[in-house]
Amino acid sequence: MMRLWLSLVLSATTLTAQAADLPKILSDKAVRAAHPLPDFSYAGYEFGLGVIPSDPGTIIDVTTYGAVPDDGLDDTKAVLRAQQAANAVNGKVTLRFPKGRTQITEVLRITRSDFVMDGAGDGPGGSELYFPRPLKMIDDSQDFHELRQYLVREKKYEVQPEHNINYLFSEYSWAGGMIFVGPDRTRPASYDPALDRRDQTLAKGIAGKQFDRIVTVDDTSRLTVGGVLRVEWFATAGKDSPILKSLYGDTDLPIGSHHWTSPDRAVVAQSTRIVAIRGKRVTLGDPLLHDVRADQPAVLSRWDHLTRVGIQNLRLQFPESPSFGHHLEQGYNGIYMTGVFDGWIQNLTIDKSDSGILTDNAASLTIKDIVTSGDRRAHYSVHVGATHNVLVENLTVENPVIHPLSVNTRSTRAVFLRAQVKRDAVIDQHSGSNHQNLFDQISMWIDPAEKQGEWRYRLWVGGGASYWKPGHGLYNTVWNARLIIPDSVPPDAAVTITSGLEGPGERIIGLHANRPLDVRYTPQPYIEGTGKALDAVPSLYEYQRAQRQ
Repeated sequence: MMRLWLSLVLSATTLTAQAADLPKILSDKAVRAAHPLPDFSYAGYEFGLGVIPSDPGTIIDVTTYGAVPDDGLDDTKAVLRAQQAANAVNGKVTLRFPKGRTQITEVLRITRSDFVMDGAGDGPGGSELYFPRPLKMIDDSQDFHELRQYLVREKKYEVQPEHNINYLFSEYSWAGGMIFVGPDRTRPASYDPALDRRDQTLAKGIAGKQFDRIVTVDDTSRLTVGGVLRVEWFATAGKDSPILKSLYGDTDLPIGSHHWTSPDRAVVAQSTRIVAIRGKRVTLGDPLLHDVRADQPAVLSRWDHLTRVGIQNLRLQFPESPSFGHHLEQGYNGIYMTGVFDGWIQNLTIDKSDSGILTDNAASLTIKDIVTSGDRRAHYSVHVGATHNVLVENLTVENPVIHPLSVNTRSTRAVFLRAQVKRDAVIDQHSGSNHQNLFDQISMWIDPAEKQGEWRYRLWVGGGASYWKPGHGLYNTVWNARLIIPDSVPPDAAVTITSGLEGPGERIIGLHANRPLDVRYTPQPYIEGTGKALDAVPSLYEYQRAQRQ
Protein backbone atom coordinates (compact mmCIF):
# COMPACT_ATOMS: atom_id res chain seq x y z
CA MET A 1 0.00 0.00 0.00
CA MET A 2 2.85 2.36 0.91
CA ARG A 3 4.52 1.67 -2.46
CA LEU A 4 1.28 2.38 -4.32
CA TRP A 5 0.78 5.63 -2.39
CA LEU A 6 4.38 6.70 -3.06
CA SER A 7 4.01 5.84 -6.75
CA LEU A 8 0.85 7.94 -7.00
CA VAL A 9 2.51 10.86 -5.23
CA LEU A 10 5.56 10.68 -7.52
CA SER A 11 3.34 10.44 -10.62
CA ALA A 12 1.30 13.45 -9.50
CA THR A 13 4.49 15.40 -8.77
CA THR A 14 5.88 14.54 -12.21
CA LEU A 15 2.67 15.57 -13.95
CA THR A 16 2.61 18.84 -11.99
CA ALA A 17 6.21 19.55 -13.00
CA GLN A 18 5.48 18.70 -16.63
CA ALA A 19 2.39 20.94 -16.61
CA ALA A 20 4.52 23.77 -15.23
CA ASP A 21 6.90 23.31 -18.17
CA LEU A 22 4.15 23.33 -20.79
CA PRO A 23 3.90 26.39 -23.04
CA LYS A 24 1.10 28.75 -22.06
CA ILE A 25 -0.67 28.03 -25.36
CA LEU A 26 -1.24 24.53 -23.94
CA SER A 27 -1.48 25.17 -20.20
CA ASP A 28 -3.03 28.61 -19.68
CA LYS A 29 -6.81 28.61 -20.12
CA ALA A 30 -7.03 32.27 -21.14
CA VAL A 31 -4.20 31.94 -23.67
CA ARG A 32 -5.73 28.78 -25.08
CA ALA A 33 -9.06 30.53 -25.56
CA ALA A 34 -7.48 33.52 -27.27
CA HIS A 35 -5.09 31.46 -29.40
CA PRO A 36 -6.62 28.02 -30.01
CA LEU A 37 -4.62 25.26 -31.68
CA PRO A 38 -6.29 22.81 -34.05
CA ASP A 39 -5.75 19.13 -33.35
CA PHE A 40 -3.08 18.39 -35.94
CA SER A 41 -2.78 14.74 -34.91
CA TYR A 42 -5.39 13.63 -37.47
CA ALA A 43 -2.86 14.13 -40.27
CA GLY A 44 -1.65 10.93 -41.88
CA TYR A 45 -2.87 7.50 -42.91
CA GLU A 46 -6.18 6.59 -41.25
CA PHE A 47 -6.35 9.91 -39.40
CA GLY A 48 -2.88 9.52 -37.92
CA LEU A 49 -3.58 6.36 -35.94
CA GLY A 50 -3.45 3.69 -38.64
CA VAL A 51 -0.51 1.41 -39.40
CA ILE A 52 0.62 1.36 -43.02
CA PRO A 53 -0.32 -2.09 -44.40
CA SER A 54 2.47 -4.64 -44.77
CA ASP A 55 0.47 -7.40 -46.48
CA PRO A 56 1.59 -7.30 -50.15
CA GLY A 57 -1.32 -9.30 -51.50
CA THR A 58 -0.53 -10.75 -54.94
CA ILE A 59 3.03 -9.93 -56.02
CA ILE A 60 3.73 -9.14 -59.67
CA ASP A 61 7.48 -9.03 -60.37
CA VAL A 62 8.51 -6.88 -63.33
CA THR A 63 11.35 -9.29 -64.16
CA THR A 64 8.75 -11.97 -64.92
CA TYR A 65 7.56 -9.75 -67.77
CA GLY A 66 10.99 -9.09 -69.25
CA ALA A 67 12.60 -6.29 -67.23
CA VAL A 68 16.35 -6.87 -66.87
CA PRO A 69 18.08 -4.59 -64.37
CA ASP A 70 21.53 -3.10 -64.99
CA ASP A 71 21.74 -4.07 -68.68
CA GLY A 72 21.72 -0.46 -69.93
CA LEU A 73 18.59 -1.10 -72.03
CA ASP A 74 15.11 0.35 -71.70
CA ASP A 75 12.70 -1.66 -69.54
CA THR A 76 9.56 0.42 -70.09
CA LYS A 77 7.53 -2.04 -72.14
CA ALA A 78 8.24 -4.88 -69.71
CA VAL A 79 7.24 -2.75 -66.74
CA LEU A 80 4.01 -1.68 -68.47
CA ARG A 81 3.19 -5.33 -69.21
CA ALA A 82 3.73 -6.17 -65.56
CA GLN A 83 1.58 -3.23 -64.49
CA GLN A 84 -1.20 -4.36 -66.83
CA ALA A 85 -1.07 -7.81 -65.20
CA ALA A 86 -1.19 -6.18 -61.75
CA ASN A 87 -4.23 -4.13 -62.73
CA ALA A 88 -6.04 -7.35 -63.63
CA VAL A 89 -5.63 -8.75 -60.11
CA ASN A 90 -8.65 -8.63 -57.82
CA GLY A 91 -7.77 -7.35 -54.37
CA LYS A 92 -4.42 -6.21 -53.04
CA VAL A 93 -1.55 -6.26 -55.49
CA THR A 94 2.12 -5.28 -55.33
CA LEU A 95 4.19 -4.37 -58.37
CA ARG A 96 7.69 -5.45 -57.32
CA PHE A 97 10.93 -4.05 -58.73
CA PRO A 98 14.24 -5.94 -58.47
CA LYS A 99 17.58 -4.82 -57.09
CA GLY A 100 19.58 -2.73 -59.51
CA ARG A 101 18.63 -0.13 -62.12
CA THR A 102 15.38 -0.37 -64.11
CA GLN A 103 15.23 2.20 -66.91
CA ILE A 104 11.87 3.79 -67.69
CA THR A 105 10.97 6.29 -70.42
CA GLU A 106 7.19 6.57 -70.09
CA VAL A 107 4.92 7.73 -67.29
CA LEU A 108 3.86 4.95 -64.91
CA ARG A 109 0.19 5.54 -64.11
CA ILE A 110 -1.50 4.05 -61.05
CA THR A 111 -5.26 4.38 -61.52
CA ARG A 112 -6.68 1.75 -59.15
CA SER A 113 -6.99 1.18 -55.42
CA ASP A 114 -5.21 -1.48 -53.33
CA PHE A 115 -2.03 -1.06 -55.34
CA VAL A 116 1.54 -0.88 -54.01
CA MET A 117 4.70 -0.13 -55.98
CA ASP A 118 7.56 -1.67 -54.04
CA GLY A 119 11.28 -2.28 -54.27
CA ALA A 120 14.23 -3.67 -52.34
CA GLY A 121 15.13 -0.37 -50.66
CA ASP A 122 16.45 3.07 -51.57
CA GLY A 123 20.07 2.52 -50.53
CA PRO A 124 23.03 0.61 -51.99
CA GLY A 125 21.88 -2.76 -53.27
CA GLY A 126 18.31 -1.51 -53.49
CA SER A 127 15.94 -0.81 -56.37
CA GLU A 128 16.60 2.18 -58.63
CA LEU A 129 14.11 3.49 -61.17
CA TYR A 130 16.06 5.56 -63.70
CA PHE A 131 14.15 8.21 -65.68
CA PRO A 132 16.48 9.65 -68.36
CA ARG A 133 13.87 11.81 -70.14
CA PRO A 134 11.76 14.69 -68.79
CA LEU A 135 7.98 14.94 -68.89
CA LYS A 136 8.28 17.70 -71.51
CA MET A 137 9.48 14.98 -73.86
CA ILE A 138 7.40 11.95 -72.91
CA ASP A 139 4.08 13.09 -71.39
CA ASP A 140 1.48 12.87 -74.15
CA SER A 141 -1.53 12.87 -71.81
CA GLN A 142 -4.15 15.60 -71.57
CA ASP A 143 -3.92 15.74 -67.77
CA PHE A 144 -2.47 19.24 -67.79
CA HIS A 145 -4.12 20.75 -70.87
CA GLU A 146 -6.27 22.96 -68.63
CA LEU A 147 -3.17 24.10 -66.73
CA ARG A 148 -1.36 24.91 -69.99
CA GLN A 149 -4.27 27.04 -71.15
CA TYR A 150 -4.34 28.80 -67.78
CA LEU A 151 -0.65 29.69 -68.05
CA VAL A 152 -1.24 31.24 -71.48
CA ARG A 153 -4.45 33.01 -70.46
CA GLU A 154 -2.92 34.50 -67.32
CA LYS A 155 0.32 35.38 -69.16
CA LYS A 156 2.41 33.47 -66.66
CA TYR A 157 5.94 34.30 -67.76
CA GLU A 158 9.23 33.96 -65.92
CA VAL A 159 11.01 37.24 -66.64
CA GLN A 160 14.65 37.81 -65.70
CA PRO A 161 16.08 40.53 -67.98
CA GLU A 162 19.56 40.19 -66.53
CA HIS A 163 19.61 36.58 -67.77
CA ASN A 164 17.66 37.23 -71.02
CA ILE A 165 14.79 35.07 -69.74
CA ASN A 166 11.23 35.78 -70.84
CA TYR A 167 9.51 32.42 -71.13
CA LEU A 168 6.07 30.98 -70.40
CA PHE A 169 5.91 28.94 -67.20
CA SER A 170 6.26 25.20 -67.57
CA GLU A 171 3.18 23.18 -66.58
CA TYR A 172 5.59 20.80 -64.84
CA SER A 173 6.72 23.42 -62.34
CA TRP A 174 4.12 22.16 -59.86
CA ALA A 175 2.33 19.28 -61.59
CA GLY A 176 3.01 15.88 -63.08
CA GLY A 177 5.33 13.03 -62.19
CA MET A 178 7.09 10.04 -63.68
CA ILE A 179 4.84 8.05 -61.36
CA PHE A 180 1.31 9.46 -61.68
CA VAL A 181 -1.30 8.35 -59.14
CA GLY A 182 -4.97 9.24 -59.57
CA PRO A 183 -8.36 8.02 -60.77
CA ASP A 184 -8.58 7.50 -64.52
CA ARG A 185 -9.73 10.59 -66.42
CA THR A 186 -9.09 12.69 -63.36
CA ARG A 187 -9.07 16.47 -63.21
CA PRO A 188 -6.18 17.05 -60.82
CA ALA A 189 -6.84 20.74 -60.16
CA SER A 190 -9.20 23.50 -61.29
CA TYR A 191 -7.76 26.32 -63.41
CA ASP A 192 -10.67 27.24 -65.69
CA PRO A 193 -13.84 28.36 -63.88
CA ALA A 194 -15.89 27.60 -67.00
CA LEU A 195 -15.10 23.91 -66.48
CA ASP A 196 -16.02 23.88 -62.78
CA ARG A 197 -18.87 21.60 -61.80
CA ARG A 198 -19.94 21.10 -58.22
CA ASP A 199 -19.55 17.57 -56.93
CA GLN A 200 -22.79 15.65 -56.38
CA THR A 201 -24.39 16.79 -53.12
CA LEU A 202 -25.04 13.92 -50.71
CA ALA A 203 -26.41 16.08 -47.90
CA LYS A 204 -26.58 19.70 -46.84
CA GLY A 205 -24.97 20.71 -43.60
CA ILE A 206 -27.24 22.46 -41.09
CA ALA A 207 -25.05 22.86 -38.00
CA GLY A 208 -21.57 22.00 -36.84
CA LYS A 209 -18.91 23.60 -34.68
CA GLN A 210 -15.33 24.23 -35.72
CA PHE A 211 -12.93 21.63 -34.21
CA ASP A 212 -15.87 19.33 -33.38
CA ARG A 213 -16.49 16.10 -35.32
CA ILE A 214 -20.30 16.17 -35.43
CA VAL A 215 -22.28 17.83 -38.20
CA THR A 216 -26.07 17.88 -38.42
CA VAL A 217 -27.42 17.43 -41.94
CA ASP A 218 -30.77 17.72 -43.67
CA ASP A 219 -30.91 14.13 -44.95
CA THR A 220 -28.77 11.02 -44.33
CA SER A 221 -30.36 8.73 -46.91
CA ARG A 222 -27.36 8.96 -49.25
CA LEU A 223 -24.75 8.69 -46.49
CA THR A 224 -23.16 5.46 -45.24
CA VAL A 225 -20.92 4.68 -42.29
CA GLY A 226 -17.41 4.17 -43.63
CA GLY A 227 -18.08 6.28 -46.70
CA VAL A 228 -15.53 8.87 -47.81
CA LEU A 229 -16.81 12.28 -48.86
CA ARG A 230 -15.91 15.95 -48.84
CA VAL A 231 -17.26 18.74 -46.67
CA GLU A 232 -17.13 21.86 -48.84
CA TRP A 233 -17.52 25.53 -48.00
CA PHE A 234 -18.20 28.06 -50.78
CA ALA A 235 -17.84 31.84 -50.82
CA THR A 236 -21.55 32.23 -51.61
CA ALA A 237 -21.68 35.93 -50.69
CA GLY A 238 -18.61 36.97 -52.64
CA LYS A 239 -15.96 38.95 -50.84
CA ASP A 240 -18.28 39.37 -47.84
CA SER A 241 -18.73 35.62 -47.33
CA PRO A 242 -18.48 34.55 -43.67
CA ILE A 243 -16.18 31.68 -44.61
CA LEU A 244 -13.52 34.24 -45.54
CA LYS A 245 -13.71 35.75 -42.06
CA SER A 246 -13.48 32.26 -40.60
CA LEU A 247 -10.39 31.73 -42.76
CA TYR A 248 -8.61 35.01 -42.01
CA GLY A 249 -10.26 36.57 -38.97
CA ASP A 250 -10.53 40.35 -38.56
CA THR A 251 -7.59 41.16 -40.78
CA ASP A 252 -6.79 44.37 -42.64
CA LEU A 253 -4.85 42.42 -45.24
CA PRO A 254 -6.40 42.41 -48.72
CA ILE A 255 -8.03 39.11 -49.67
CA GLY A 256 -7.45 38.01 -53.26
CA SER A 257 -10.32 37.77 -55.73
CA HIS A 258 -9.78 34.05 -56.51
CA HIS A 259 -11.45 33.25 -53.20
CA TRP A 260 -14.89 34.23 -54.56
CA THR A 261 -14.81 34.70 -58.34
CA SER A 262 -15.36 30.99 -59.06
CA PRO A 263 -18.66 30.27 -57.28
CA ASP A 264 -18.62 26.56 -58.13
CA ARG A 265 -15.15 26.04 -56.65
CA ALA A 266 -15.00 25.32 -52.92
CA VAL A 267 -12.77 27.73 -51.07
CA VAL A 268 -12.26 25.06 -48.38
CA ALA A 269 -12.60 21.30 -48.93
CA GLN A 270 -12.23 18.69 -46.19
CA SER A 271 -12.03 15.08 -47.39
CA THR A 272 -13.03 12.77 -44.55
CA ARG A 273 -14.80 9.56 -43.59
CA ILE A 274 -18.13 8.98 -41.83
CA VAL A 275 -17.67 6.96 -38.65
CA ALA A 276 -21.22 7.12 -37.24
CA ILE A 277 -24.75 8.26 -38.11
CA ARG A 278 -27.39 8.84 -35.43
CA GLY A 279 -30.55 10.41 -36.70
CA LYS A 280 -29.38 13.44 -38.63
CA ARG A 281 -26.16 13.76 -36.65
CA VAL A 282 -23.11 12.57 -38.57
CA THR A 283 -19.79 11.88 -36.83
CA LEU A 284 -16.78 12.53 -39.05
CA GLY A 285 -13.38 10.92 -38.80
CA ASP A 286 -11.69 14.24 -38.05
CA PRO A 287 -12.73 17.67 -36.69
CA LEU A 288 -14.49 20.24 -38.84
CA LEU A 289 -12.21 22.90 -40.25
CA HIS A 290 -14.93 25.56 -39.84
CA ASP A 291 -18.38 26.13 -38.41
CA VAL A 292 -21.40 24.96 -40.38
CA ARG A 293 -24.38 27.27 -39.93
CA ALA A 294 -27.09 29.08 -41.88
CA ASP A 295 -24.91 32.02 -42.88
CA GLN A 296 -21.86 29.79 -43.45
CA PRO A 297 -23.30 26.77 -45.24
CA ALA A 298 -21.42 23.63 -46.17
CA VAL A 299 -22.35 20.64 -48.26
CA LEU A 300 -21.33 17.00 -47.96
CA SER A 301 -20.31 16.00 -51.47
CA ARG A 302 -19.33 12.91 -53.42
CA TRP A 303 -15.59 12.59 -54.05
CA ASP A 304 -14.12 10.17 -56.58
CA HIS A 305 -10.87 8.80 -55.22
CA LEU A 306 -8.50 5.88 -54.90
CA THR A 307 -7.59 4.31 -51.56
CA ARG A 308 -4.78 2.23 -50.08
CA VAL A 309 -2.18 3.16 -52.69
CA GLY A 310 1.47 3.04 -51.66
CA ILE A 311 4.90 3.67 -53.18
CA GLN A 312 7.86 2.48 -51.16
CA ASN A 313 11.44 1.24 -50.89
CA LEU A 314 12.79 2.77 -54.09
CA ARG A 315 15.39 5.20 -55.40
CA LEU A 316 14.11 7.51 -58.13
CA GLN A 317 17.10 8.62 -60.18
CA PHE A 318 17.25 11.42 -62.73
CA PRO A 319 20.19 12.25 -65.03
CA GLU A 320 22.68 15.07 -64.89
CA SER A 321 20.97 17.93 -66.70
CA PRO A 322 20.92 21.73 -66.64
CA SER A 323 18.54 23.76 -64.54
CA PHE A 324 16.62 26.22 -66.70
CA GLY A 325 15.39 28.20 -63.73
CA HIS A 326 12.35 28.85 -61.56
CA HIS A 327 9.05 27.95 -63.30
CA LEU A 328 10.94 26.64 -66.33
CA GLU A 329 11.36 23.07 -65.11
CA GLN A 330 11.32 20.43 -67.83
CA GLY A 331 9.56 17.82 -65.71
CA TYR A 332 12.09 15.63 -63.95
CA ASN A 333 9.42 15.09 -61.28
CA GLY A 334 9.27 11.96 -59.15
CA ILE A 335 5.69 11.33 -57.98
CA TYR A 336 2.43 13.16 -58.56
CA MET A 337 -0.34 11.90 -56.24
CA THR A 338 -3.89 13.16 -56.68
CA GLY A 339 -7.35 11.84 -55.82
CA VAL A 340 -6.11 9.48 -53.08
CA PHE A 341 -7.54 8.91 -49.59
CA ASP A 342 -5.48 6.80 -47.17
CA GLY A 343 -2.29 6.46 -49.18
CA TRP A 344 1.42 6.48 -48.42
CA ILE A 345 4.86 7.12 -49.84
CA GLN A 346 7.77 5.86 -47.75
CA ASN A 347 11.46 4.98 -47.81
CA LEU A 348 12.48 6.82 -50.98
CA THR A 349 15.56 8.65 -52.16
CA ILE A 350 14.88 11.02 -55.05
CA ASP A 351 18.01 12.31 -56.75
CA LYS A 352 18.43 15.25 -59.16
CA SER A 353 14.70 15.91 -59.55
CA ASP A 354 12.91 19.12 -60.49
CA SER A 355 10.38 18.22 -57.78
CA GLY A 356 10.47 15.11 -55.63
CA ILE A 357 6.83 14.55 -54.62
CA LEU A 358 3.84 16.66 -55.65
CA THR A 359 0.36 16.22 -54.17
CA ASP A 360 -3.01 17.66 -55.18
CA ASN A 361 -6.62 16.93 -54.25
CA ALA A 362 -5.72 14.16 -51.79
CA ALA A 363 -6.21 13.41 -48.09
CA SER A 364 -5.02 11.24 -45.21
CA LEU A 365 -1.59 10.59 -46.70
CA THR A 366 1.57 9.60 -44.86
CA ILE A 367 4.79 10.57 -46.61
CA LYS A 368 7.74 9.43 -44.52
CA ASP A 369 11.47 8.76 -44.61
CA ILE A 370 12.12 10.66 -47.84
CA VAL A 371 15.50 12.03 -48.95
CA THR A 372 15.82 14.49 -51.82
CA SER A 373 19.37 14.94 -53.06
CA GLY A 374 21.55 16.22 -55.89
CA ASP A 375 23.24 19.48 -56.84
CA ARG A 376 20.73 20.75 -59.43
CA ARG A 377 18.35 23.40 -58.13
CA ALA A 378 14.83 22.01 -57.64
CA HIS A 379 11.44 23.67 -57.31
CA TYR A 380 9.90 21.50 -54.55
CA SER A 381 11.09 18.66 -52.35
CA VAL A 382 7.65 17.56 -51.07
CA HIS A 383 4.81 19.84 -52.17
CA VAL A 384 1.54 19.70 -50.22
CA GLY A 385 -1.23 21.46 -52.16
CA ALA A 386 -5.05 21.30 -52.20
CA THR A 387 -4.84 18.45 -49.69
CA HIS A 388 -6.12 17.67 -46.21
CA ASN A 389 -4.51 15.76 -43.33
CA VAL A 390 -1.15 15.03 -45.00
CA LEU A 391 1.70 14.00 -42.70
CA VAL A 392 5.26 14.47 -44.02
CA GLU A 393 7.54 12.79 -41.49
CA ASN A 394 11.34 12.56 -41.47
CA LEU A 395 11.93 14.40 -44.73
CA THR A 396 15.61 15.19 -45.40
CA VAL A 397 16.31 17.88 -47.99
CA GLU A 398 19.94 17.74 -49.11
CA ASN A 399 19.56 19.43 -52.50
CA PRO A 400 19.08 23.15 -53.22
CA VAL A 401 15.31 23.72 -53.40
CA ILE A 402 13.38 26.95 -53.98
CA HIS A 403 10.49 25.76 -51.77
CA PRO A 404 11.94 23.00 -49.55
CA LEU A 405 8.96 22.91 -47.12
CA SER A 406 5.77 24.07 -48.79
CA VAL A 407 2.08 24.20 -47.92
CA ASN A 408 0.34 25.36 -51.05
CA THR A 409 -3.07 26.56 -52.20
CA ARG A 410 -5.97 25.09 -50.17
CA SER A 411 -3.77 22.82 -48.06
CA THR A 412 -5.25 22.19 -44.61
CA ARG A 413 -3.91 20.38 -41.56
CA ALA A 414 -0.66 19.41 -43.26
CA VAL A 415 2.14 18.49 -40.86
CA PHE A 416 5.87 18.55 -41.56
CA LEU A 417 7.30 16.53 -38.65
CA ARG A 418 11.06 16.37 -38.00
CA ALA A 419 12.01 17.59 -41.47
CA GLN A 420 15.64 18.57 -41.99
CA VAL A 421 16.51 21.18 -44.60
CA LYS A 422 20.28 21.15 -44.86
CA ARG A 423 20.79 24.15 -47.12
CA ASP A 424 18.92 27.29 -48.22
CA ALA A 425 16.25 26.56 -45.60
CA VAL A 426 12.96 28.46 -45.88
CA ILE A 427 9.31 27.86 -45.01
CA ASP A 428 6.91 28.46 -47.90
CA GLN A 429 3.26 29.25 -47.07
CA HIS A 430 2.10 29.59 -50.63
CA SER A 431 -1.13 31.60 -50.48
CA GLY A 432 -4.60 30.51 -51.49
CA SER A 433 -6.53 29.72 -48.29
CA ASN A 434 -3.90 27.36 -46.90
CA HIS A 435 -4.51 27.27 -43.14
CA GLN A 436 -4.25 25.10 -40.03
CA ASN A 437 -0.86 23.69 -41.10
CA LEU A 438 1.98 22.71 -38.77
CA PHE A 439 5.78 22.79 -39.03
CA ASP A 440 6.77 20.61 -36.09
CA GLN A 441 10.24 19.96 -34.62
CA ILE A 442 11.90 20.83 -37.93
CA SER A 443 15.62 21.57 -38.28
CA MET A 444 16.71 24.30 -40.69
CA TRP A 445 20.28 25.08 -41.74
CA ILE A 446 20.46 28.82 -42.42
CA ASP A 447 23.22 31.25 -43.40
CA PRO A 448 22.43 34.76 -42.15
CA ALA A 449 23.91 37.80 -43.86
CA GLU A 450 25.40 40.79 -42.08
CA LYS A 451 24.30 44.26 -43.12
CA GLN A 452 25.15 47.43 -41.24
CA GLY A 453 26.16 45.45 -38.17
CA GLU A 454 22.97 43.34 -38.02
CA TRP A 455 22.75 39.65 -38.84
CA ARG A 456 19.49 38.79 -40.62
CA TYR A 457 17.82 35.82 -42.27
CA ARG A 458 14.42 35.58 -43.95
CA LEU A 459 12.99 32.24 -42.86
CA TRP A 460 9.47 32.60 -44.29
CA VAL A 461 9.49 33.11 -48.07
CA GLY A 462 5.93 32.64 -49.28
CA GLY A 463 4.99 32.33 -52.93
CA GLY A 464 1.70 32.65 -54.74
CA ALA A 465 -0.10 35.20 -56.89
CA SER A 466 -1.74 38.35 -55.50
CA TYR A 467 -5.23 37.05 -56.33
CA TRP A 468 -4.68 34.25 -53.77
CA LYS A 469 -3.27 36.41 -50.95
CA PRO A 470 -2.88 36.58 -47.96
CA GLY A 471 -0.01 34.17 -47.54
CA HIS A 472 -2.02 31.92 -45.24
CA GLY A 473 -5.10 31.76 -43.04
CA LEU A 474 -5.51 31.27 -39.31
CA TYR A 475 -3.70 28.76 -37.11
CA ASN A 476 -0.61 27.96 -39.18
CA THR A 477 1.93 26.95 -36.54
CA VAL A 478 5.69 26.60 -36.16
CA TRP A 479 6.48 24.44 -33.14
CA ASN A 480 9.90 23.77 -31.58
CA ALA A 481 11.83 24.55 -34.77
CA ARG A 482 15.62 24.52 -34.56
CA LEU A 483 17.83 26.79 -36.64
CA ILE A 484 21.44 25.77 -37.22
CA ILE A 485 23.63 28.83 -37.77
CA PRO A 486 27.22 28.52 -39.07
CA ASP A 487 30.38 29.56 -37.23
CA SER A 488 30.74 32.55 -39.56
CA VAL A 489 28.20 34.26 -37.27
CA PRO A 490 29.86 35.32 -33.98
CA PRO A 491 28.70 33.22 -30.99
CA ASP A 492 27.29 36.22 -29.14
CA ALA A 493 25.62 37.82 -32.17
CA ALA A 494 21.82 38.01 -32.17
CA VAL A 495 20.24 36.95 -35.47
CA THR A 496 17.07 38.65 -36.67
CA ILE A 497 14.67 36.13 -38.24
CA THR A 498 12.22 37.81 -40.62
CA SER A 499 9.34 37.13 -42.95
CA GLY A 500 7.75 38.84 -45.90
CA LEU A 501 4.10 39.87 -45.69
CA GLU A 502 2.57 36.55 -44.68
CA GLY A 503 -0.89 35.96 -43.19
CA PRO A 504 -2.88 36.37 -39.97
CA GLY A 505 -2.98 34.13 -36.92
CA GLU A 506 0.46 32.51 -37.13
CA ARG A 507 1.73 30.76 -34.00
CA ILE A 508 5.51 30.56 -33.42
CA ILE A 509 6.34 28.56 -30.30
CA GLY A 510 9.81 27.46 -29.28
CA LEU A 511 11.83 28.74 -32.23
CA HIS A 512 15.44 28.31 -31.11
CA ALA A 513 18.98 28.22 -32.43
CA ASN A 514 22.66 28.08 -31.51
CA ARG A 515 22.61 31.91 -31.46
CA PRO A 516 20.26 34.41 -29.78
CA LEU A 517 17.20 35.17 -31.93
CA ASP A 518 14.96 38.15 -32.57
CA VAL A 519 11.82 37.10 -34.49
CA ARG A 520 10.03 39.66 -36.67
CA TYR A 521 7.01 38.24 -38.47
CA THR A 522 4.45 40.28 -40.40
CA PRO A 523 1.59 40.54 -39.51
CA GLN A 524 2.04 40.15 -35.77
CA PRO A 525 1.82 36.47 -34.74
CA TYR A 526 1.47 34.76 -31.38
CA ILE A 527 5.07 34.14 -30.22
CA GLU A 528 6.14 32.18 -27.15
CA GLY A 529 9.34 30.60 -25.89
CA THR A 530 11.77 32.02 -28.45
CA GLY A 531 15.34 30.92 -27.86
CA LYS A 532 14.81 27.62 -26.05
CA ALA A 533 13.80 24.14 -27.04
CA LEU A 534 10.45 22.79 -25.83
CA ASP A 535 11.67 19.81 -23.84
CA ALA A 536 8.26 19.19 -22.24
CA VAL A 537 6.50 18.91 -25.61
CA PRO A 538 9.13 18.32 -28.32
CA SER A 539 6.43 17.54 -30.91
CA LEU A 540 2.96 19.07 -30.86
CA TYR A 541 1.69 16.43 -33.32
CA GLU A 542 2.83 13.56 -31.10
CA TYR A 543 1.60 15.30 -27.94
CA GLN A 544 -1.88 15.71 -29.43
CA ARG A 545 -1.90 12.16 -30.77
CA ALA A 546 -1.03 10.84 -27.32
CA GLN A 547 -3.94 12.86 -25.90
CA ARG A 548 -6.29 11.15 -28.38
CA GLN A 549 -4.93 7.68 -27.63
